[in-house]
This record gives sequence, C-alpha cells and structure tokens, in this order.
Amino acid sequence: MVDQQSISDSWAERGFSCDSWTDPPGQRWEAFTHATDEVVVVMEGTMEFEVDGEILHPAIGEEILIPAKTLHSARNIGSTTARWLYGYKHG
Repeated sequence: MVDQQSISDSWAERGFSCDSWTDPPGQRWEAFTHATDEVVVVMEGTMEFEVDGEILHPAIGEEILIPAKTLHSARNIGSTTARWLYGYKHG
C-alpha cells in the first residue's frame, strides 16, 4: 500500500506539490506539456504514461519524472478506477 502522506512529504522536500487524481476505466489525457517538471505515482489501478514517445507502465508506488516541456499522456488502461498522485516543481 502506498502512503500518500509519505509521498507528499518527500515531494515537498524536493520542491514539488502533491495532489491526487482519479480516472475511470478508459480515461485518456493526451498530448500535454507543462512549463515545470512533474512527478507522478500510481496509487491504485493500471495506468500507462507516454513520455516523449516512451510508453511506461509503472508499478503501484513507482515514481515517474516528466521533465518540463516534455510531451506526455496519461491513460487508464485497466478495467477499474485508477488513483494517482501528481506534483509540479515549485518556482
């Protein structure tokens, strides 16, 4: 089980915010970029992330860093609701 508070504390020490997101099965967020670095951790479900053309299937609790201005997508490829954490670098 992933502890959201521990992740939030760790990210804060590294200068990142921490918020949660919930996606129903089949939800797709395609072709985004952000002006700052982003981190994500899957808490529940089966997510696929595409980061600069590379397809990633992170395990529960595995962190992915998405560098600033990198084209990326997030997809719930599972048959259940997915919950994941995301954070953006401050400043």
